[in-house]
Amino acid sequence: MNLAQLLETQAKKYPDKSAIIFKNESISFRQLRDSSFCLANSLSNLGIKISDKVVIYLPDCPEYIYSYSAIWSIGATAVPLDFMLTEDELISCVSHSEAKIFIAKSKPNISLATLKEKCPSLEKIILCQQNLEGFLCFEELLAQETNRFSAVDIPDKDYACIFYTSGSTGRPKGVLCSYLQLSAPPQAMSYFVNFGEKDIALCGALPFSHLGGFVFIQGIVFLGTTVVLMDRFIPLEFLKHIESYKVTCLWLVPAMFYAILQLKEFESFDLSSLHWIVSFGAPSSADQLRRFHKHCPQADLINGWGMTETQGPSIVLPRGSNKVESIGRPAPWIEVKIFSAEGGSLPVRQAGASGGDNSDQEVPAGQIGEVAVRSWVVTDGYYKDPEATAVAMRNGWFHTGDLGKFDAEGDLYIAGRIKEMIKVAGEIVFEPEVEAAIHRHLEVAEVAVIGVPDKLRGEVPQAFVVLKKGCVLSKEDLQQFCRQHLAHFKIPHHFEFAASLPKNRAGKIDKEKLRECTTYAKHEKVH
Repeated sequence: MNLAQLLETQAKKYPDKSAIIFKNESISFRQLRDSSFCLANSLSNLGIKISDKVVIYLPDCPEYIYSYSAIWSIGATAVPLDFMLTEDELISCVSHSEAKIFIAKSKPNISLATLKEKCPSLEKIILCQQNLEGFLCFEELLAQETNRFSAVDIPDKDYACIFYTSGSTGRPKGVLCSYLQLSAPPQAMSYFVNFGEKDIALCGALPFSHLGGFVFIQGIVFLGTTVVLMDRFIPLEFLKHIESYKVTCLWLVPAMFYAILQLKEFESFDLSSLHWIVSFGAPSSADQLRRFHKHCPQADLINGWGMTETQGPSIVLPRGSNKVESIGRPAPWIEVKIFSAEGGSLPVRQAGASGGDNSDQEVPAGQIGEVAVRSWVVTDGYYKDPEATAVAMRNGWFHTGDLGKFDAEGDLYIAGRIKEMIKVAGEIVFEPEVEAAIHRHLEVAEVAVIGVPDKLRGEVPQAFVVLKKGCVLSKEDLQQFCRQHLAHFKIPHHFEFAASLPKNRAGKIDKEKLRECTTYAKHEKVH
């Protein structure tokens, strides 16, 4: 892999074309190459070489893209960290990654001096848009260096990134991504939706430290795509950007779609430039997606699936399909199977389980089990975490923790995460199924369902509901509605009305926070 040569090729092919549009400023492919190479030379002069770790701790901005491109040009390993991490979380990730350089924007609640003191491997801190004594200045490093850079071939097996996933199983795990695997998302996007240089994609502040945001950068570098970048997701501004820049494509998590649909101005915007729109990252309400699609019928409405560990998108609904509830079919280079434990029960994975377990049994179409993936796109494992790697990687398959089923035509449906399975008096209830049913109510804006302990039944569903502005519903109203759409044992026993639901940085509802404190909604009770 030669990322520097890719940047050079795009700069020569599209010298004056916009690579990035940020706050009404256009940054051309030539400017992207020059800034990236200047930073690459600076990092080289600071002693960074192949496989050294460089942390990026920034909000979405052009400097983030320069940093990725510079690190890859050298052949080093980028360690992108979520800009919402606390100081203790930063120290943990930086220390674990053994990073030498920390590229950041300062924050009031983060002591960079403490960070440097507690991370022995850290040699230099580079600050963006600030010039403070004791730290290097990002802008000065760019100004001091030449944009001439000698491209080098990087071994495909070397690691381009370590992504620390927030996950839901405790401490973050460092997902390894090789230089070869960097090409997986753009290759998949080209295959599934013909994504390329003709497209103008809108990134509504999906974090570049997460796969959903990362794919925008890969589109720029590998495919010559133009990306309109927002530093914050503001639904009204998002719609204005689609109209102003004639955006051709976008991908959002369901919560972002729902936020847009709440705007009274939604239907007044011209969305005719859109060719396709993708929902990813969490189970979505088909009814809500169809409502969005109704206002831009010329665009293909697509569901997709992928994980950081599989360098998604891995499975995407074919364009033109009306199976919005399905995530579609895998790319030709990806194998997917649905596994169940012997006896037909769903698999329960124990920490420390042997990688040599032979109990995986494929289930027939129509039966729910754990989704497993095998391909060159799958991560080698988790950085310095052989136990977590052994649990996930068994018999050559990556066990995703997602539950799903194939239909008779070979399309895949996601039922939820294994931990989103509630056992009600022996009956299996999938949280996303209950959420989808409640979402059909016209006065519901958002909903999350979790399982809570029950002395009689073991567990029962509890729903956290956000109503649309000005709407009033009671628990009895929603229970009556659910009776029309769900079997009796699936109907939530508890309803809590909230002003909002907690979200993580990827825009997904943070169910772990709801599980930690099932009285969350009581603090924001809607009367």
